[in-house]
Amino acid sequence: MQPEHQAFFFDAIRRGDLHDVTKAAELVPELIQAQDAKGYTPLIIAAYNNQPEVVALLLKLGADIDAADSAGNTALMGASFRGYQPVVQQLLDAGADVNRLNMQGAPALTFAATFGQLAIAELLLRRGARTDLRDSRGKSPLDHAVLQENEAMIALMEKYGAKA
Repeated sequence: MQPEHQAFFFDAIRRGDLHDVTKAAELVPELIQAQDAKGYTPLIIAAYNNQPEVVALLLKLGADIDAADSAGNTALMGASFRGYQPVVQQLLDAGADVNRLNMQGAPALTFAATFGQLAIAELLLRRGARTDLRDSRGKSPLDHAVLQENEAMIALMEKYGAKA
């Protein structure tokens, strides 16, 4: 694979250019599973840049839904952190692992709790996100909500059985 093909493909994903993404994937199918220097895959880039149409295409073409970057972050974690509810829904519907942990032991729910993404936290919880998972600092998603003094997030976590 030529570096310029990957650069073109990743740029098209960031722009949400479905035509160019489709064309590049047809010409060089291995681009679907490619990673850049930071380990970002096309799916992670599409999710992080709120490109739901590109996410749908990449999933259809067989992108690894739970592939992680060099820090262990997945597309679901990126979309949860950024607050992209439609993309989170897409990834969950396609079978993303809601309890997958990154290198610091944080699942997507920790990102949602830390960044105040209440609607996304509820989606994750409805899909079985565990409230008892603790990151490398020993903090649960509820602990992160408490640190942020986010009363609505705390109440939501407790509704789903989270305990301090």
